[in-house]
Amino acid sequence: MNINGGDTVFVLLSSALVLMMTPGLAFFYAGMVRQKNVVNTIMLCFAAMGVVSLQWLVLGYSLSFGPGVVFAPGWLGSWAWAGLAHVGLEPNAAYAATIPHLAFMIFQAMFAIITPALISGAIVERIRFTSFLAFILIWATVVYDTVAHWVWAADGWLHALGALDFAGGTVVHITAGTAGLVAALMLGRRDGHGHVEHPPHNAPLVLMGAALLWVGWFGFNAGSALAANGVATLAFVTTHMAAATGLLTWIAIEYRAKGHVSVTGAVSGMVAGLVGITPAAGYVTPLASVAIGFAAAALCQVATSYKARTSLDDTLDTFALHGVGGIVGALLTGVFASKAANPGGADGLLYGNPHQLLTQGVAVGATVAFTAIATWGILKALGLVMALRVDRDVEAAGLDEHLHGAPGYLFNPTERRAGGGRPQVVSSPD
Repeated sequence: MNINGGDTVFVLLSSALVLMMTPGLAFFYAGMVRQKNVVNTIMLCFAAMGVVSLQWLVLGYSLSFGPGVVFAPGWLGSWAWAGLAHVGLEPNAAYAATIPHLAFMIFQAMFAIITPALISGAIVERIRFTSFLAFILIWATVVYDTVAHWVWAADGWLHALGALDFAGGTVVHITAGTAGLVAALMLGRRDGHGHVEHPPHNAPLVLMGAALLWVGWFGFNAGSALAANGVATLAFVTTHMAAATGLLTWIAIEYRAKGHVSVTGAVSGMVAGLVGITPAAGYVTPLASVAIGFAAAALCQVATSYKARTSLDDTLDTFALHGVGGIVGALLTGVFASKAANPGGADGLLYGNPHQLLTQGVAVGATVAFTAIATWGILKALGLVMALRVDRDVEAAGLDEHLHGAPGYLFNPTERRAGGGRPQVVSSPD
């Protein structure tokens, strides 16, 4: 096997783009919370970059893709590649025959990083920082690595069944969305939720984060071709068209319902379109991507509107966007997938293969059920040994000062306490 320099550069650049999505997500989330929690929100995402990177090196990659078995064939990998043993510069034909094995490993690491970071959006403004770190370490090992093996490993049972997930609609978005929903239910509502407005505090920060996500998503989806080829080009185009369609769909719905267009609505439509196309990006035509972007945005908008009428406090609509969007995208992959678009994929319902839609449904159902049960178990166990939620007075005052020692914004940096110490905060905690 010969290494292709162009493919290697393409995958490494795509890895960098996917990594950029996590700080992009941090800014996106941070702009939507209250000012007193902006630093904490950013730190949850940045901490995931450290925790999951080392977990992936030590054990995660081996459990996700390693040869052999731990429990049963097709359900989880092995210890064979723990510490990246036997993962070197030679290609591994089972996953990517034209790039170094290490390049494939680091590309997949970026997916493992952003997935638990997505979960933070459901529970920000109330979860303890240290508890979140413990949670994502265990969750990445138990949930992410397991589902990644099911769907993407050469011997994964959903892979063998024929389930299609080009870039993580099931592995990343359904798992993160489902886990976010369970975590939000278990931690309970923020004080004042449903009675006090919690508007986004910084629209430009939201837009900056959204822009980084849109650009980074090209690495996420096009990079999943693992080669600089026609499939990567197809995934790039379908990704962009679905995002644009989702953006305009949400704008139209919001304008019709409210007579105005909000920043959060516009970027939520964009994200919904991106999430929806993720499992289908390399398997469908550009025209089909428009249909998927429209459906994902419309149904995610319905989900967010419904959630607003309930007592659920999924702070930043993680389930409504990533869970619902991932489910819609995974199922519609079974409708619109076409071998004419990608001979390495499969035909879906519209191309004479209704069985593909059934297979996608099995993958969705298995992923939701396993993720929900495992997430509940992890949080229940952690709750026995540590507090999951900050104290009420800390929540009221804001997590930034108490958990990180400084506010997100210092409006008068010349004011200091006598003898040093923390700067005085001039602004309102909200």
